Amino acid sequence: MKHDGELHTLTGAYALHALTPAEDEAFTAHLVDCPSCRQEVAEFSATAARLAGAAAVPPPARLKEAVLRDIDSVRQLPPLLHGTVKPTTFTAVLRRKAVPLALAASLAAAAVLGGVTVLQHQRTDEARQQAQASERRLQDLTVVLAAPDARTVHGRTASGATTSVVTSKVQNKAVFIGAGLPDPGPGRTYQLWFDDHGAMRPAGLLTHDGATLMQGDLQGASGVGLTVEPAGGSPQPTTRPLLLQSLPA
Repeated sequence: MKHDGELHTLTGAYALHALTPAEDEAFTAHLVDCPSCRQEVAEFSATAARLAGAAAVPPPARLKEAVLRDIDSVRQLPPLLHGTVKPTTFTAVLRRKAVPLALAASLAAAAVLGGVTVLQHQRTDEARQQAQASERRLQDLTVVLAAPDARTVHGRTASGATTSVVTSKVQNKAVFIGAGLPDPGPGRTYQLWFDDHGAMRPAGLLTHDGATLMQGDLQGASGVGLTVEPAGGSPQPTTRPLLLQSLPA
């Protein structure tokens, strides 16, 4: 169970429904007496909704027709019957007789549990560090996406992927959101650019769909570009841009 001080760090995970049942129950009770956490949860929830809206892709026009056409061919699951008495089988007898043997095996396995416990503790620490890093990234995105002056422009790459760029002049930052980006290929990566009125400035790398806080200041940029570059990125674009998106004036 988390201590009260640690509960304050769960706002992002709570908004994304990523807590365990015990943590969710404890944090829900914590929200009653913590206005700051309630505010953060509201901001994270709004950010998640905005990300989902920006990255949403409309379903194919034929999807409804296909579902209605094939629904009659889907076999219904049989009813779940409670209280059904299962006949005693030879396997069941063996299972009952195997209990003493299993207890003996458990005692032998106890010697291994110390090492397993250490490994689980290490994995728990790694998972906690990953969760904290994800929380920081979500906070960075929220600062831009929830800014009062946030503005969004939409675009489409040459490969057909949909994109959105959210900017905040007050925060001097931009967030790039991509959906439907194909695999850039082995040894390749997508690279973002700020277009400073014709001069391309590196703004970070990405390898998959999602939201990314662009690196560098928004000030001076008139647009955003996206190219495919060698792994690790390039100081200047080496391929034809997949996207050149103008930013709000």
